[in-house]
Amino acid sequence: QVQLVESGGGLVQAGGSLRLSCAASGRTVSNYGLGWFRQLPGEERDFVGAIGLNGDSPYYSLAVKGRFTISRDNTKNTVYLQMNSLKPEDTGVYYCASRRGLLAARADLNDYWGQGTQVTVSS
Repeated sequence: QVQLVESGGGLVQAGGSLRLSCAASGRTVSNYGLGWFRQLPGEERDFVGAIGLNGDSPYYSLAVKGRFTISRDNTKNTVYLQMNSLKPEDTGVYYCASRRGLLAARADLNDYWGQGTQVTVSS
């Protein structure tokens, strides 16, 4: 099993930045794809971005591409989501996710989830 714990959420003004972190348990975290989903108010959990096993091939949803950046540090068992140019419509709960192999953009295909961290962007 892989345990994921998110941190870094909070309140920020529109145009500001936040960096989310997700700490993964286990010594084999490099064998798992890592990424992020978010659940906006009244909506289902949607894909945000993901990164490959060795920090390669990051990919993003169109809604955040160009503003958000995913990275991972396997020596720290951590994946990050750097969020810039935040908009009020980015407000929601952000979840770290993982899967054996590459992360899936469909939420129900992934294996492990964090508890989520709230991101609120004010205008």
